[in-house]
Amino acid sequence: MADLIQLEKEVMAMATEDEFNRLALRLFHIQKKRISVYQKFISSLPPQMKQPEHYSQIPFLPIEFFKNREIILSGLNPEVVFFSSGTTGVIPSRHLIAKRNWYEKIYSKTFGEFFGNPNQYCLLALLPSYLERNGSSLVEMVNGLIQQSNHRQSGFYLNEFNKLYETLLDLKLKKQKTILIGVTFGLLDFIERYKLDFPELIVMETGGMKGRRKEMVREEVHEKLKNALGVDKVHSEYGMTELLSQAYSKSDGIFYPAAQMKILIRDINDPFSILPHGQTGGINIIDLGNIYSCSFIATQDLGKTGEDESFEVLGRFDNSDVRGCNLMIG
Repeated sequence: MADLIQLEKEVMAMATEDEFNRLALRLFHIQKKRISVYQKFISSLPPQMKQPEHYSQIPFLPIEFFKNREIILSGLNPEVVFFSSGTTGVIPSRHLIAKRNWYEKIYSKTFGEFFGNPNQYCLLALLPSYLERNGSSLVEMVNGLIQQSNHRQSGFYLNEFNKLYETLLDLKLKKQKTILIGVTFGLLDFIERYKLDFPELIVMETGGMKGRRKEMVREEVHEKLKNALGVDKVHSEYGMTELLSQAYSKSDGIFYPAAQMKILIRDINDPFSILPHGQTGGINIIDLGNIYSCSFIATQDLGKTGEDESFEVLGRFDNSDVRGCNLMIG
């Protein structure tokens, strides 16, 4: 266990591309030995793929394995299990979390990279579909950030639209830095009843209609939110049950990953071939935060990367429920 604790420290301190590559390769060798599902997956691959020399050559485990396999380092038991929000009749993904406080360190570090210390904000959360079930990694993260904000008006607003509206008016009057984070359908429900002119407000949508409203393209959703709340841009959060880390967009659906993440795009016809920047394909994610599960995941999202580590999410291979990518691009 001591070697894994050391890995945690190195992931938190990592600052260069070389350090990322070194840590990714170390994690690959640990996980291929100690995660039986990943070990079997790799054993089925050609010999040259079993000894990568760079993180881009590491084999990515299809995300579907999180639905019906236990993906955790051998010898460890989960302190908590996160479940995807899957629609009725769909098997949810499960992420077995060996160390709950490690997740807190990861999401706190990532939030800090993009927005600074949570204690400068009042954080308001409108996440009805996630609060109505157990085992949501998003609720766990937002609840932790609310606690860190230490603002008396921070909190979850389930269906209390009037209270949320009054709170926002009060915070605007006080010139308090404020973040409103919400599932897409919840934010749209709110602005159908209330309008604001709060230019300083950070509005962050996490994606998701969850069958409550018809799907809309991202641009249409963001335009509605901007007009109704008086903001000039809408932020987005990209995360999923199977990851501990997040990516954030500060406008126009252009995401940037946490420092401990890399996004690579695979050819949809050759899943072991990585495409250059600007070409559309399947999103592969390296998340060094997943020390205790699997750091190398082939998602069912479609996207493309930019030269500056940025990426866009352009849709989905099918209708599986991967949080953060439910605004389908028409």
